[in-house]
Amino acid sequence: MTNLEIDAGGRAVRVSNPDKVFFPELGATKLDLVRYYLDVGSGALTGARDRPTILHRFTDGAGGEGFYQKRVGPHHPEWLETATIRFPSGRTAEMLVVADLAHIVWAVNLGCLEINPWPVRARDVEHPDELRLDLDPTPEVPFDDVRRTAHEMRAVLAEHGLTGWAKGSGKRGIHVLVRIEPREDFTEVRRAALVLARAVERRLPDIATTAWWKEERRGVFIDYNQNARDRTVASAYSVRPTPDGRVSCPLTWDEVDDFDPRDLTIRTVPARFAKLGDPHADIDRAAGTLDAALDLAARDEREGLGDAPWPPHFPKASGEPRRAQPSRRRGE
Repeated sequence: MTNLEIDAGGRAVRVSNPDKVFFPELGATKLDLVRYYLDVGSGALTGARDRPTILHRFTDGAGGEGFYQKRVGPHHPEWLETATIRFPSGRTAEMLVVADLAHIVWAVNLGCLEINPWPVRARDVEHPDELRLDLDPTPEVPFDDVRRTAHEMRAVLAEHGLTGWAKGSGKRGIHVLVRIEPREDFTEVRRAALVLARAVERRLPDIATTAWWKEERRGVFIDYNQNARDRTVASAYSVRPTPDGRVSCPLTWDEVDDFDPRDLTIRTVPARFAKLGDPHADIDRAAGTLDAALDLAARDEREGLGDAPWPPHFPKASGEPRRAQPSRRRGE
């Protein structure tokens, strides 16, 4: 079958080569991926609706090489919604805005397995409404340490007037998402994420770390830099580019202690969604402020604990420590 027209929320979207295998371990095709997103559509839109989104394309499926495409390009349907985004380099791009299910299906047709939205809404691209904490275990770390770090992060957030929402990353970690009022810019949101991560690190010094340089990390790295401008994580119900079609699936906090990432795939999550609903269905009702977190950041700064390294392609930030690997600094 060369082409197929899919009804996506009342809009017809063309899908080319629907029988192309995208997930070799499952034998799942592009059409299977489209159907997956239609089955979990309301959950996927809760995570991505109205957000500018980077296209992460795998034209040969999960077994092939992927590449990022920020611009939608000149050839797209007239109904496609976009937003102008400015990057740290100063350049701009017209990026896809996930307005409805048709936009997701359009992206899947390009070979986008996962959904990678910015933490902003298209109506205000300068002020995030979501803070993201990516709990990423270093090699050989038991998954129970990730679970424990997630629970401690939830407690720290609650103490600062914020609600954490857990989901599996779809790989080896856990994401904790926080809806916030869109008041602060990216720099301030990252500042809050850093201080919250450090609070967890203080409580779990043998498990959690905020060390940016890999040679210094041990245990579970809390990636505060996912809140820097132009950084994204896979959103709720996003499929990941793994041969077995794993899903970054929202969880209840009771599930965090027992779930196995290998069990949450495009084959299993639709039935789970139909039976249990979306654990993140109320996330948009839980927007908090960063006031308490930023007060803690100010206290840390007064006591001499300032900024931490930014990603390498970002301009040097005021107050940022030296951006060089510790082993290279010692060798100078």
